[in-house]
Amino acid sequence: MANYRNLTTDEVQAKRIRGDAFRLIDVREVEEHGIAHIEGAELLPLSQAGQWINTLPRDIELVFFCHHGMRSQHIASFLASQRGYPNIANMTGGIEEWSLRIDPTIPRY
Repeated sequence: MANYRNLTTDEVQAKRIRGDAFRLIDVREVEEHGIAHIEGAELLPLSQAGQWINTLPRDIELVFFCHHGMRSQHIASFLASQRGYPNIANMTGGIEEWSLRIDPTIPRY
């Protein structure tokens, strides 16, 4: 059983439009971010998690995404189950789905 939430790209976009307080975190690598990125998202590469994982706040929702949703699912699961973070979400489908459903100007790769 997941102790984090899965959010669709539509749900994340609705949160952005409403102005909900949350951090949108891209766990892809720098090279991937250079190809395509979501405006306003923070880049925290999963390969560098050792450098940033202990700096994440617990008092705001953290929504993770990657290319298709697998890497972000792993970090969301880890933070929720192993670190006890209370407000974690994974954006299913990742930036690929975001490009298809929300912003077609974002390149697909």
